[in-house]
Amino acid sequence: MISDTIAAISTAVGEGGIAVIRVSGPEAVGEVSRLFRGAKPLTEVPTHTVHYGFMVDPDTKEKLEEVLVTLMLAPKSFTTEDVVEISAHGGVVSVRRIMELLLKQKIRLAEPGEFTKRAFLNGRIDLSQAEGVIDLIRSKSDKAFSVAFKQVEGDLSRRIQELRQTLIETLAHIEVNIDYPEHDVESMTSLFIQEKCGAVLEEVERLLKTSNQGKILREGITTAIVGRPNVGKSSLLNALSGQNRAIVTDIPGTTRDVIEEFITINNIPLKLLDTAGIRETLDVVERIGVERSRTALNEADLILLVLSGGDQLDEEEVRLMEQISGRQSIVILNKMDLPQKIETEKVRQFYKEELIVPMTVKDSEGIDRLEEAISSLFFAGKLESADLTYVSNVRHIALLHQTQRSLRDAIEAAEMLVPIDMIQIDVRMAWEQLGEIVGDTAQDSLIDQIFSQFCLGK
Repeated sequence: MISDTIAAISTAVGEGGIAVIRVSGPEAVGEVSRLFRGAKPLTEVPTHTVHYGFMVDPDTKEKLEEVLVTLMLAPKSFTTEDVVEISAHGGVVSVRRIMELLLKQKIRLAEPGEFTKRAFLNGRIDLSQAEGVIDLIRSKSDKAFSVAFKQVEGDLSRRIQELRQTLIETLAHIEVNIDYPEHDVESMTSLFIQEKCGAVLEEVERLLKTSNQGKILREGITTAIVGRPNVGKSSLLNALSGQNRAIVTDIPGTTRDVIEEFITINNIPLKLLDTAGIRETLDVVERIGVERSRTALNEADLILLVLSGGDQLDEEEVRLMEQISGRQSIVILNKMDLPQKIETEKVRQFYKEELIVPMTVKDSEGIDRLEEAISSLFFAGKLESADLTYVSNVRHIALLHQTQRSLRDAIEAAEMLVPIDMIQIDVRMAWEQLGEIVGDTAQDSLIDQIFSQFCLGK
């Protein structure tokens, strides 16, 4: 299939300024040239040039669309194949007419992620860089974009390959000592294995330390806003999102379902869930909303418990604090502009002072302090330095944990003076597990599964 010529729409379908159709493969230049009418045929122009003209139906000679065509000859293209990109007017009809014309030629529709998959199979990028492409597209904050961009550039790949090189050199020494014990080569002692594997283990553990932050930057923090009715949960959602996303009234029980909104706080993406007020109710619809609120509460990474400073704590609120005090949670004392009736000493029994945030949400007072509390809770107040390599992909994190176990087993075996041919098994396993991250030892089924997540045209 890699010898086929493929085409797909690379821009979002719908109305827009321009739409781009990408064609890649051995027949790309010749087949598009048959349909393109410009100053010169595409087969006669130099690579990496842009040409104005029209897409023409070769059977009817009808001009279908006014276009700009960009030519990129192999190997200097994204896929390392001949690539032609057709820029047309943005619109459903325009793109459909061109695609129908292309697919009548020796060109087939690309599969999801097939352009990036070809870049991987042709050696232009490795698997971790390819996965960085999809993270780049899905990033929800500037920091997440920067992390993904560094992965696309190959920052993680280089570090992984350096570690694999250390392990393969260690394996080579082990092989020499196993096969030629009579030769006077560097002694493969247990101390040498501990030193080499220990150095790799140290770097693997350093990468794993960034995984929590990296995963948060990549996927965001699922944040449930909970509390009893009419304490200001919907007002908090509106204040944080900067828009009137939820209905706010003085009537308890207005919110009947879970409302979702994505926001970014200090470069941290949050998926906010405004939930129905938790209370006992005979209203069937509200009761369903309360059950959904409890589900969101159980699944959330962060809980914002909103209490009204103008009211005394009720039994449900005390139970909520008991339930969530051991989890990542922050208490918001709302309505601080009212005469205060809340028993703050009870709240302090469950929460440290820095996790109790006084606010008057309707006036947006205390928003900055809440943002600082969230940052402190997850990132100790700040993100790590910009030049740090973050590990954010769940697959990468799992493989690094496996590598960590293999290296620890090898070091422990070396300390116990286990025969080196037995230690070799753990060292090789660590080398292969790191290889799965960059795709050197990944199975075809895994590769297909990864690229199936990409959008069509990428």
